[in-house]
Amino acid sequence: MYKVEMSCSTMVFVVVTLMVSCVMAASAAPCNFNKEIDINWGGNEHVKIFNGGKLLTLSLDNSSGAAFQTKNDYLFARVDMQLKLVPGNSAGTVATYYLSSLGAAHDEIDFEFLGNLSGQPYTVHTNVYSQGKGNREQQFRMWFDPTLAFHTYSVIWNSQRIIFMVDNIPIRVFENNEAIGVPFPNSQRMKVYASLWDADNWATEGGRIKTDWTQAPFIASYKNLKINASSPANSTNNTISNQAWQTQQLDSMGRKKLRWVQSKCMIYNYCTDFQRFPQGLPPECLASS
Repeated sequence: MYKVEMSCSTMVFVVVTLMVSCVMAASAAPCNFNKEIDINWGGNEHVKIFNGGKLLTLSLDNSSGAAFQTKNDYLFARVDMQLKLVPGNSAGTVATYYLSSLGAAHDEIDFEFLGNLSGQPYTVHTNVYSQGKGNREQQFRMWFDPTLAFHTYSVIWNSQRIIFMVDNIPIRVFENNEAIGVPFPNSQRMKVYASLWDADNWATEGGRIKTDWTQAPFIASYKNLKINASSPANSTNNTISNQAWQTQQLDSMGRKKLRWVQSKCMIYNYCTDFQRFPQGLPPECLASS
């Protein structure tokens, strides 16, 4: 049976779903995986596209994992993706969905989903890299079983802040604190990536629980990738159907939801890890949020 702390699992919010679109489309239609992504690795054996490009699955076995990326890259965007994670005993596996510029001094915004033994909750791992430096991890348990149905995971990335959202509920905000010397990803274009791979040396209970290959293939499902962004590099279309993300911040209700999630569902916060930072917490941890 899937178990989460009662205080987190009983969370109920009424949310307003914001309409977003795929790369400046006039409608809210999702991206077509047949046309708008490239397969990084795993090939057609481990990356399957269904329903005319609306649904994509990644599979992992002891021969290979799988990954894909968008053809276009972006400087600031709102990205929404629906995921249904690997069910059952997924220990050792990691499914990801992230934005990255790649390279040694890369910028990156991460959602990573760390697998579990049957009956134990997933860990949702978030991180922000700027100029090649990360180490800004926050981890959460969700208030639902992410293997039973699709849920929407969103990144809002504008020049002021990065907001991580799950089903339109904010779980993390990373503010632009360049004024106090904290690098912020605001100059490198990023593509959207997703992958499913074996990380049993660290993913589940610090690597104590290994991947059980008798359970393979492990399958994660992705659909309804929607990107609302400024024009990609190879486009001359400057029409944006929803501009709210460019200045989006949390209102009073959003801040209340964020506080609830962080108090009830957060299991790790680098900004409270004094053992890790004996010389003092990173400056953004001390700045007002």
